[in-house]
Amino acid sequence: MPATVHVTHLGGDRFEIGVRQHRLQVDQPVPDGGEDSAPTPTELFVSSLAACVAFYARRYLARHALPTEGLAIRTDFTMASRPARVGEIVMHIELPATIPEENRAALLAVASRCTVHNTLTIPPQISIDLACAQSAAA
Repeated sequence: MPATVHVTHLGGDRFEIGVRQHRLQVDQPVPDGGEDSAPTPTELFVSSLAACVAFYARRYLARHALPTEGLAIRTDFTMASRPARVGEIVMHIELPATIPEENRAALLAVASRCTVHNTLTIPPQISIDLACAQSAAA
């Protein structure tokens, strides 16, 4: 059964994203015409990858009874111009200092195969169509 994400216009460049019972918002920076009230969709995209890597890294550490305190992901990204897209993403997994050297390569391998990263390396089929909103008078 497919999962559903619903995006609703809030005004200007702001949108609300509904995911199950959760609500997030996106906007654009002021110089780009938005109100800067929330991250951009592109920032959420990169954040999703970073969060997925963090989740897989944490699961690896927990599975091997290793500490997770201090685990963090620092991610830098740059845009490409044509077509408009993210051109490069560089991720740094910040590990607790006590993680043994012999676990680091395996942790990196696991984190590098998170669901979002796999989706980027083996892109899904994407289709976009138009649907007309139902009229209130109908």
